Amino acid sequence: MNAWTGADAADLRTALDLSYDRFAVRANIHINTIKKWCKRGTTITLTIEHSHQLDKVLAAATPAQRTLFTTLQTRRALAPTTADPDPGVWTSTCEDVTDDLARKDLLVDRREAATTLFGVVVGTYLLEPLEHWLLRQQNRHDAAPMIVGTGMQELDELEQAARLFREWDDKFGGGLRRKAVVGQLSEVNDMIAATTNSATKQRLGHIRALLAETAATMSWDSGEQHTAQGYYMLSIRSAREADDPALFANGLAGLARQMLTLEPVGDGVDRIAYQHARASDALELVRLAQETVGAFVTPTIRALLCTREAWAYARLGRPSAFYRAAGRARTEFANSGGDDPYWVHYFDAAELSGTLGGRLLELARTESRFAEEAAEAIGSAISLRRPDRWRSSALDRLGIAEARLIQGEYAEARRLGEVALADVSRTGSHRVQAKLAEVHTRTADCGTSRPVTELRDMLHPLILSPA
Repeated sequence: MNAWTGADAADLRTALDLSYDRFAVRANIHINTIKKWCKRGTTITLTIEHSHQLDKVLAAATPAQRTLFTTLQTRRALAPTTADPDPGVWTSTCEDVTDDLARKDLLVDRREAATTLFGVVVGTYLLEPLEHWLLRQQNRHDAAPMIVGTGMQELDELEQAARLFREWDDKFGGGLRRKAVVGQLSEVNDMIAATTNSATKQRLGHIRALLAETAATMSWDSGEQHTAQGYYMLSIRSAREADDPALFANGLAGLARQMLTLEPVGDGVDRIAYQHARASDALELVRLAQETVGAFVTPTIRALLCTREAWAYARLGRPSAFYRAAGRARTEFANSGGDDPYWVHYFDAAELSGTLGGRLLELARTESRFAEEAAEAIGSAISLRRPDRWRSSALDRLGIAEARLIQGEYAEARRLGEVALADVSRTGSHRVQAKLAEVHTRTADCGTSRPVTELRDMLHPLILSPA
């Protein structure tokens, strides 16, 4: 591999049980370079010559040494060995966190951000600092002040802008206009820093939480995981400071969803173990949300949290627990009234059916008996979807096509796949591209019948040249 970190070099040296001098001689690389690699945590791109030399060292390793190297790599991927026990996102002021995130985001190379999980915190390093921060916030019960006087119209206009950005993301997906959201977030943050009126500050904090959550979702949907995580954390903090329990719970639900979609990067990582670890993280995040604000949010928000719980159980391969959580989600949703905030209106009956249907599809990949139920739930979502939700519609239609492939209904899968392509072409969503690749991969397991071959041929150009 051409991209190495200092920890990679240390793992390799440990696995080969060599001194620095012997390692340097075997690899034909200067000893000081190896020492520097072992101290660095950032990614190092090797020259072709040096990459080949390190490959030779690996090729000469015994089976026992290779096993040890793989174990060290897997352990480091599942749980980072070094992390800040009290990171600035939970200790600095919200204004400083926002300023730092926005500034870095607007300057970073987007191609680099979209191709790495570097910087994403998981496991204990995600949960412990979050729980410590919540404990510090436990005794804060500020009364919500009335907003009076000048500036009310401007605040309404700012919130309307946040609403339009959110609706744009719900429709198209893929991070379109993401930098505009970040710019607006930075502007609102400056206004918070400048105001001394507590009521105005609280309202602006609410708007900041909305914008941060939209930026997080756009970043996540573009594959920029580290950036997305930062914005989810900011949304959680800002919502809590604005005394908005529903937005707080929504931020935690978004963070849980991100954990459930992370995939390991690099060779030698146990994919199933990694996914199970992230599903456990998601369950802890949902538990925190339910325990902290469960009684202070609407049934719709509680239903949303239950779908994340069901998702985690499906990822863990626990169908009985999935059905329990899915049942609670449906019960809570049935009790929804007209008191939901506008920003959760996206979580409608179609989204509930589509989300649970997608999780049944996950179960069907290992046990085909769940495929028909998955297809029924996703079919219900398709019939209920609003016509302007192209990203969700594309995911639904690709999902039901995959369910039919699992069932062996290849002609129907081909028909559904062709219908899905119209929605796929309307969105640049990273999630849709990932789903497209999943269905394409599934066709390889379904033989060479004419419908399967035609479906595979239809999908192939879109994978090579994403919309």
